[in-house]
Amino acid sequence: MDKNDIANIRKQFKVDNDLLTIHDIFNVYIMKESSDIYHHQSMPFEMLEQEQQELFMENFKKVLSGQLDEKLFELKFQRDVENNSQLILHQGLLSNDTEEWKGQMLQLVEKMLKDKQYEMDIVVTFIRGEYMKPMKNMSEESEESERDTVYSHPFILCSMNKTQDPKKELLFDYVEKEFKYNIVVDPIINLKAPISGFLFPSITDNAADVNHVLYAAGKKNEPSYHFIEDVLNAEEIMTAAQDKLVFEEIVKNVAGDQAINTETLSNVYEGINQVVEENEEEERPTLDAGDVEHLLTGSGLENVNAEKVSSAFKTVIDDETYEFKANNIVPKYDSKSIKIETKIANIKISPQDLRHVRQVHFGGKRYLMMEVEENTVIEGFEMIPEALVQKAPEDEE
Repeated sequence: MDKNDIANIRKQFKVDNDLLTIHDIFNVYIMKESSDIYHHQSMPFEMLEQEQQELFMENFKKVLSGQLDEKLFELKFQRDVENNSQLILHQGLLSNDTEEWKGQMLQLVEKMLKDKQYEMDIVVTFIRGEYMKPMKNMSEESEESERDTVYSHPFILCSMNKTQDPKKELLFDYVEKEFKYNIVVDPIINLKAPISGFLFPSITDNAADVNHVLYAAGKKNEPSYHFIEDVLNAEEIMTAAQDKLVFEEIVKNVAGDQAINTETLSNVYEGINQVVEENEEEERPTLDAGDVEHLLTGSGLENVNAEKVSSAFKTVIDDETYEFKANNIVPKYDSKSIKIETKIANIKISPQDLRHVRQVHFGGKRYLMMEVEENTVIEGFEMIPEALVQKAPEDEE
């Protein structure tokens, strides 16, 4: 799935939408002390009160929120796994019997509980429904409505949510004219911040892809590997942050003892950004070892060759065929996204302006020097330019 596919289905989660039908909702309450199922309940989604439907719709939208490789990850199912979740989900998708579907979803819950202790009570919610996407008309003259022909996408969505203790509050009773302590023992289900979830099947180019599932992490760049590998039985992934870190380590490995100045670094990021711009039609452009060699050579790094780059891939990631997703490693060129960190101050600068920054030695000290076109203004005060003059040896005595 690409970001457009995700956005298209996400925006359908609203009450009274004729392009989205949710057939059943199944809630499972899990106790933290025992990691046991305390209670589960299933009903047609339309039987919920409208306020409840709206709460759940917002929750489902949050499951599908976030950037790819940061909070959302398209996972490929592992092959030859016993009690494979792909088969369980596929059977659940095709089942017309609610009790059968509930049994299949409970199999997934058992996987969630195996060898896992949660820090709070958990509510797992499953829905199954159908999302319809209108086909575009061939011409404006066509009398056929765009909704007369649609792509139909049956799906299962899962949302995991933690519970929290109710607030202790002091109330004033107007009738009895007295202060009362509000005693509430029922836990609150936090639907505003799901801690995990998934959408099955993946949807690519308006076609269902049952070999992939869209997994949602609770926090950015913090996927649950237990959920990915043991619950969904999917293959390992790299987050955007890990992708960027590995790329940086490979560049350092290739550079060796060479110092990488800001101009070289700016050229590297400019080269990656060019790859992204030249492949706008391709959603996820990648960089292999050959691309990295070409990129570093063109950026001004010396003594770069295929053997060095291949060796760096082998050393850092142990995979000479690995491909980086260009979007994961290039800073955003339309924002101040590169951090320059020092003990004195942290500065953010746009990638294309990095070439105007230098670290210099002067008078036995290190300085960060930045080329600017106008006088600098600090809190409304314009700084006076100062001449940078090296003292003569006799002046220093």
